[in-house]
Amino acid sequence: METDCTRHDNPVNTGTAPLPTGTRLLHIGPHKTGTTSIQGALFAAKDAMPEHGVVFPASSRHPMEAVLAACARPGMMGNTKPTDRHWHALLDQVNATGRRTSVISSEFFADAPDDETIARVVEELGGDRVHVLITLRPLARIMPSQWQQYVQNGLRMGYEDWLEHMLRKAPYEQPNPSFWRRHRHDRLVERWARVVGPERITVVVVDDRDRDGLMRTFEHLLGLPANLLQPVPDAANRSLTLAETEMLRKLNMEFRGNGLPDELYSQLVRYGAVMHMKNACAPRPDDVKIGTPQWAVEAAAEIGAEMAQRIDGMGVRVLGDQALLSAVPKPAPGTSGKPLIAPEVAAQALYGALAAAAAAPVQHTAPAKARTVHQTSSKELVRVLGHRCLKRLRRR
Repeated sequence: METDCTRHDNPVNTGTAPLPTGTRLLHIGPHKTGTTSIQGALFAAKDAMPEHGVVFPASSRHPMEAVLAACARPGMMGNTKPTDRHWHALLDQVNATGRRTSVISSEFFADAPDDETIARVVEELGGDRVHVLITLRPLARIMPSQWQQYVQNGLRMGYEDWLEHMLRKAPYEQPNPSFWRRHRHDRLVERWARVVGPERITVVVVDDRDRDGLMRTFEHLLGLPANLLQPVPDAANRSLTLAETEMLRKLNMEFRGNGLPDELYSQLVRYGAVMHMKNACAPRPDDVKIGTPQWAVEAAAEIGAEMAQRIDGMGVRVLGDQALLSAVPKPAPGTSGKPLIAPEVAAQALYGALAAAAAAPVQHTAPAKARTVHQTSSKELVRVLGHRCLKRLRRR
């Protein structure tokens, strides 16, 4: 769902006091609420912020592996499993900030499975010094973005079928149990408030019409000068068009149907085909975007109203207009029509996969087979090719 970005009202931090010096601001997302944008801006300003008493203690834009390890969550499909080494390295960087204010941001903190995990994370990051920041957007804005992100991690279900499962088929956990764990926002706020206390929770309702509002809010809470945080272009984080997502979803079906290993998906598909396609091809004005049917938009608005009402009674600080969470947006332009994949987009995706495969050098020549290629089924050929590519990747 696209939004109008022409609003220039007062920023949502008006009338709020900055956090005390020495606070460790823990931004836990959840996903699709401006996390990548704010992480990119914070990382870009990493060298300038210490002059104003604020530190961004991480060696990358997003310390994903560290947070996944801390929350005992698996990595992306086919990625190397995160370990405690990643988490302890982040803790060392946080502890090195001393008594200065610091900010840690990862949407994967929202995936913490229970109160015990949340308590341990908060204690190891500084205990009473930790202040939790939760950013929220309307569900109708989140659902298409989250679906295409799940497709990028191997999901094979179409959008409307996925919506049916998430909104109409109890217990609403399949095929992605993480969705409501992240996006039943009232329960997310409740879990963290139960551990750290509502007085140390700030909820920010993101207004998509105010493109830079979230950055101004972070600046205010951290005591940074206005406009120090600036958007950082990131083509690799752009959303996929409907045609691109459908192409990837069909590839996922072939991939799973032929029993190829997850490691191959990570290397050739996610970081090969998809990454190269995103970087090389910008969406065209006539590309069809992912559109949410009206019944799902209205259902999301009803859930949003319920969540906003519950959050309002929890005693946490709320910045922004909670009415946005229950608003029913108008149909976004560009979400109707037949999705068509441009030849250059398909070519760049194919090239990305080939380039990723070629990056693994051939060290040994496979022995000759008794059967010829023409005597072998296509399904078996794909499986053999996949395992050979994986073997080469592991040698590297």
